[in-house]
Amino acid sequence: MIQAIVNTPLGKTKITGDTAGVSSITVLNDEAQTSKTIPAELKNAVEQLLAYFEGTLKDFDFPLAPKGTEFQQKVWSALLEIPYGKTISYLELSKKLGDVKAIRAVAAANGKNPLWIVVPCHRVIGSDGSLTGYAGGLWRKKWLLEHENPSAQQSLF
Repeated sequence: MIQAIVNTPLGKTKITGDTAGVSSITVLNDEAQTSKTIPAELKNAVEQLLAYFEGTLKDFDFPLAPKGTEFQQKVWSALLEIPYGKTISYLELSKKLGDVKAIRAVAAANGKNPLWIVVPCHRVIGSDGSLTGYAGGLWRKKWLLEHENPSAQQSLF
């Protein structure tokens, strides 16, 4: 397993992976040291993540290799289908996965997403349009949604 730590507008970010793909992208505390060199296997992921923050990239295309249960993988795959700048509710996501009663399990799998931003769990909101739970902090979720859709600031929050 190799890693790189880079600065982003939302804090230092650790990217972990191997030759199969990126397995995790997480926000760290500010005490972490940024990487002096980026391993070749992670260079594309780092470049795309930074381009996302610059506003020049909407869709990521580097290989992903997240570790999780079959159900978690199914939820994370569904998250990948949420378009840039759009949001859906946990209820809508549960319906999309075929079981409205699984809303709590869907929310839990959403919260275990190991690929911050790339698998866009930040695009899932409450049925009433409210920002609800986000492992990186609600302020980061708000920032990401505003970054992706600046014109929706007033209606979303």
